[in-house]
Amino acid sequence: MVEGGKASTGPPLGPALGPLGLNLGQIVKEINEKTKDFQGMQVPVTIVVLDPATKKYEIKVGIPPTSALIKKEMGIEKGAAKRKEAVAGNARLDQIKKVAQMKMDSMLANSLQAAVLEVLGTCVSLGVNVEGKDPREVQNLIKRGEIKI
Repeated sequence: MVEGGKASTGPPLGPALGPLGLNLGQIVKEINEKTKDFQGMQVPVTIVVLDPATKKYEIKVGIPPTSALIKKEMGIEKGAAKRKEAVAGNARLDQIKKVAQMKMDSMLANSLQAAVLEVLGTCVSLGVNVEGKDPREVQNLIKRGEIKI
């Protein structure tokens, strides 16, 4: 786990990769580039050494949960404790689209619209309204074509 955009050659990367003779500076640079959108969040990173002789490697970056991305985007600490009685915050549709774009690779959605609908479902769980409306209402507006994604 590394903080988005802030990997360093120190622990845990340095001690784990140093004995393999890999270019730590290059690896850290690539990790920071791939995780820059997740600044301030812990991101799972896997480094697979494909061939120790040629020092060929592959970096796989996991994506934080949708709820964590929504909370970060909105600047809130947590969702509503009782979502039927309280609202944790009010997101803008562009914030929801941004989260959907970040998560597209790990979702089953085959379009941005489908990904946005999925993220809106997480907003329901968090007690987060979108554009001042219940997220389920926004989902219905999108499905009816009244809101274009």
